[in-house]
Amino acid sequence: MDDSMPEKIRARWIVGLVLLMFLSGCSQTRLAYRYADWGVVWWVEDYISVTSEQEAQLNQDLEALRQWHCSAELPRYQQWLAVLKSDLAEGPPSEATVLSHQEQLMDFVPDLLDRASPIAVNLLSSLSDEQVAELAENMAEKQRELEQKMLEGTPAETARARSERTIERIEQWLGDLNPEQQAIIKTWSADRGRQTEIWLAGRRNWQLALLDVLEQRGEPDFADQVKELLVHSERARGAEYQAMLAESRVAMAGLMHDLLQAGDTRHQDHLLARASELKGDFAALTCS
Repeated sequence: MDDSMPEKIRARWIVGLVLLMFLSGCSQTRLAYRYADWGVVWWVEDYISVTSEQEAQLNQDLEALRQWHCSAELPRYQQWLAVLKSDLAEGPPSEATVLSHQEQLMDFVPDLLDRASPIAVNLLSSLSDEQVAELAENMAEKQRELEQKMLEGTPAETARARSERTIERIEQWLGDLNPEQQAIIKTWSADRGRQTEIWLAGRRNWQLALLDVLEQRGEPDFADQVKELLVHSERARGAEYQAMLAESRVAMAGLMHDLLQAGDTRHQDHLLARASELKGDFAALTCS
């Protein structure tokens, strides 16, 4: 997932702090959690030339968010992983169980976004006209690059690239996939149709909405508008994106169910080992 500036805040905070820890296969969760700068400082300077004052405020805000997240949210992740491990130990879960765990995982997101919104407001409200213009130019350039990269091939080539990305990510959790599992992913990827195109269009819609909001940085409801874009970003992305997102969540749950059913004990053991590793990492984390 590669998104734009405050959308990048959203992507890195959500995926980096919730999903990435569960899905990236990183064996250094504790180290990554403490020193990732909460996903923001890494990309800000790629989109905006921030001042030293802005960077100092951002770092301060992010540290406060990290402390809250570590103390309030990590115990929830531990509990979720404990239930996940218990379910997996009983054998390949049903599709309803997979979907339930997916929904529980996504339930972590709203509180995180709510806490993150004031940080985005602090940063965005401090931008100069020159920085906003720089942001607009860089977002447009990145959008063009993504569209060229992801839409330049035929539908079959797009599906094949999606399949390769999916296999790479899932193997981090299940280990090497067998031929039947790879075939399942290839079929699943081909069935996604215009998903990439819709995602890119939604991304562009969100960026344009952000730029409109940034033109009103001095207005009393600016903070509310920024929060709306972060917490309910799908509204700005459009109806087609919302429909695609709802379909994709169900489709992903079905994919994981089918892959587990088509696997064997080594895939089950690999997944259990990853869940145990992450649960141990979270238990060992401190908020200092």
